Amino acid sequence: MKKAIIVIFSFLFVSNSFSQNTFSPTKLRTDLLLNTEKVSISGLPVNISLSQDIVKDANYQFAKVFNTQPNFDWLNAKNISKVTAWRVLVASNLQNLNNNIGDIWDSKKQSGSQHPVVFAGKPLVVGNVYYWKVQQWNEVGAVSSFSQPTAFYLAATDTVNFGAHAPLAAELQPPSKFINQMNGAYFIDFGKDAFSQLQLHLNSDKSDSIYIEVAEALGSNGDFLKSSPNIRYKKIGLYVQKGEQNYTLKWPVDAKRNSRNPIQMPAYIGEVFPFRYVRITGFAGSMNASSINRKIIFYPFNNTAADFVSSDTVLNKVWELCKYSIKATSFSGFYVDGDRERIPYEADALINQLSHYAVDAEYNIARRSMAYLIFHPTWPTEWSLQNVMMAWNDYIYTGDKSFIQKYYTELQQKILIPLARQDGLISTLEQKQTKEFLETIHITKAFDGKQDLKDIVDWPIVERDGFVFCNYNTVVNAFYYKNLLIMSQMALLVGNNADAQLYSQKAKQAYESFQKIFVDPATGLVKDGDTTTHVSLHGNMFALAFGLVSKQNMASVITYIKSKKMACSVYGSQFLLDALYDAGEAKYALELLTATDQRSWYNMIKTGSTISMEAWDKIYKPNLDLNHAWGAAPANIIVRKLMGVQPLSSGADTISIKPQLANLQFAKLKTNLIKGEVTIDYRHDADKEVYQLSIPSGTIAMLDIRSNYSNTSLKIDGKKMNLPLIDGAFQINHLLGGKHTIELSK
Repeated sequence: MKKAIIVIFSFLFVSNSFSQNTFSPTKLRTDLLLNTEKVSISGLPVNISLSQDIVKDANYQFAKVFNTQPNFDWLNAKNISKVTAWRVLVASNLQNLNNNIGDIWDSKKQSGSQHPVVFAGKPLVVGNVYYWKVQQWNEVGAVSSFSQPTAFYLAATDTVNFGAHAPLAAELQPPSKFINQMNGAYFIDFGKDAFSQLQLHLNSDKSDSIYIEVAEALGSNGDFLKSSPNIRYKKIGLYVQKGEQNYTLKWPVDAKRNSRNPIQMPAYIGEVFPFRYVRITGFAGSMNASSINRKIIFYPFNNTAADFVSSDTVLNKVWELCKYSIKATSFSGFYVDGDRERIPYEADALINQLSHYAVDAEYNIARRSMAYLIFHPTWPTEWSLQNVMMAWNDYIYTGDKSFIQKYYTELQQKILIPLARQDGLISTLEQKQTKEFLETIHITKAFDGKQDLKDIVDWPIVERDGFVFCNYNTVVNAFYYKNLLIMSQMALLVGNNADAQLYSQKAKQAYESFQKIFVDPATGLVKDGDTTTHVSLHGNMFALAFGLVSKQNMASVITYIKSKKMACSVYGSQFLLDALYDAGEAKYALELLTATDQRSWYNMIKTGSTISMEAWDKIYKPNLDLNHAWGAAPANIIVRKLMGVQPLSSGADTISIKPQLANLQFAKLKTNLIKGEVTIDYRHDADKEVYQLSIPSGTIAMLDIRSNYSNTSLKIDGKKMNLPLIDGAFQINHLLGGKHTIELSK
């Protein structure tokens, strides 16, 4: 058997010119939040500094930090490849900070490079504004200048807010198309669907009523689509005064939605409605494009944090659809399931989280959603099991273990150990869902037999590939096994070695029982459950995604999965594509990403949606909506798997770069991790493949670069390297921050 060869390269970029007033740390975060010093009114920024006077004025909004021992984070100073020490100053006023007086905390020079840094100064007082900055030392002892200062407001703990968060943001958009249809009628297209408010500046010849229609989509006849209740359309009358006036359309209350306890819009924003198109009729006067604005609402989003382009035009369009979907659906400040319910669901939140991390280095909306879901769970068994997965993602991407520390006991309950039988497999159908058990996972409604957990596999029902439900089901137990592995790591993180050993033992037992009960020894395929011989895509793809397919059965499982194509929902596609890329099936995975049939992301685009849809098409879910981010899996799959950029250790101290580009001739990615920007520029011509890489300061990259040539030479930064190909790839470990060129040639 071929043994892996580990080759270590250290590419150091050391500059003796790194000195005071040359470079400084940037992008300071307080409890993971960027721009905590920014102030806004109703979502729009104002050029006012955060101060004690500002926080007392109810007209202003600003970030809320609730932690009396907040974490501080930042991007390392440029031109520094290795941080050896740091110093943080926290002051009660800006004057002290500018004078380098940390009257609240002066950490002094602290050896090491680890951050986030936990505040360890004088007790912070709720209701106060604090100011902080940081400086660093590099490997030759040169010190940076201090960063620019930032400020944060410490708010009273409030369970409604579920953690530090920024206020919602707004953007005023003019129409992308404005058509005067004559006789007082106007058609307006804003280019993309968005959760918005509508603002009008009208000069009317008389006082009279006009009608305003808004819609997300057009029908086949070119008129507004009105016949699908969950594809939004609304017609509202507006009384206009004679002369020049400003109007903001008021959206009516959705009583049906409010009966289900949705996330409510904050008062400083008001109600929103998703629409792209507007028609105004009956207006006596003249209008032009400047007469109308759309005010879109979203959680603060950096449009330039991530970009992707490749030689495949379909893939490029899928990326743009999914990237925009993350911004557009963040309108409530939580991950919700679209406009119909506006309720957080665990399955939606997991995909949303990974995709948000891929397109913007923003972590608090995920945290708020995670905390909310711990205490407001939904009913599918598999979705309870995704709480633990989200918490681990949070830690790996941020390096901040405070969420796991705070909710460790709650997360232990979410893995559903009381549902396990002696052999380590779990079931929801063995009379173990007592009232007491359900209360531990916060399902506390009246216990009438209808409020318990139920296995879901996939949603909607028609997307289950004929899955046969049994007392013990494959998909649930695949999630359970993955949870046990993660909980073992979490236990070590919080210093509970006994728990770590227990969960590790339970994971081993669950693995062995899974193989014995669910795997068909004749075919190697995974059956749906313990009392059926039926085999589906879902049983096999979840087993593959979570490491439950043995080496001897790998080929048969992959062959079967590929025979089923996209026989799962937009939700299931996340795990299908994860499994395929992890198994090295990049070519087939790319085929699914770039498909143009009915079960594809391109089909969403063809149907006119500009936000990812709840299902592949109405034929699979007649009541689908057009604003559902759980359909945006390619946003993270393209970054994490196709381009291969993922954190390997907490806080992205070590990252993986493992491109699996199949037949793409070129691909260019920019993505941001908490440590900074990662870029990959790949070009492939007749006899050469070149990767231009940029890795953040303070980050170590582990490269797995696959070659299209059987006889390949390798150069790193112009130097020829004599490395062996291992399973068709060069493995290059310990590549340090900076710019690098990897060249493969025949």
